[in-house]
Amino acid sequence: MSRKAISRSLLVVALSLAPTAALAVDWDELGPDEQRVLAPAKESWDSLPAERQERLRRGARRWDSMTPEQRERATRNLKRWREMNDDQRAHLRKRYERFRALPPEQQRRLVERRRWFRNLPSERQDEFRRRWKQMTPEQRRKTRERMKRRQQRR
Repeated sequence: MSRKAISRSLLVVALSLAPTAALAVDWDELGPDEQRVLAPAKESWDSLPAERQERLRRGARRWDSMTPEQRERATRNLKRWREMNDDQRAHLRKRYERFRALPPEQQRRLVERRRWFRNLPSERQDEFRRRWKQMTPEQRRKTRERMKRRQQRR
């Protein structure tokens, strides 16, 4: 094979492996359902970066597949996100990244534990929070280890 053919082959492979950039979409090119969900962003749509437009379009598609309860929860979460300051958002992003870096089994256990906690009566949740805040770092570490052993026995 000639050098030219090898160079072309390498270029084709490199281009096929390169991430494709999202292309900006005009407002009029959006479907009616996307326009309905994304209506609040209509005025600024053309000035948004293509990647942001694509994220919003994916969100709009997810929104249409949600139940009313899921939509209500998403609306509450978005409102809370907007009320956070930059430091709080950065902290939350970092926690999310740490969670996503965990093995799937640990993620599943954490989700189950959170669901269990959220289903407790608010008085019981408050009691757990109060006790946790009063613990020393060493007591917290021992509590985590105890909970981990208990989970492994199940």
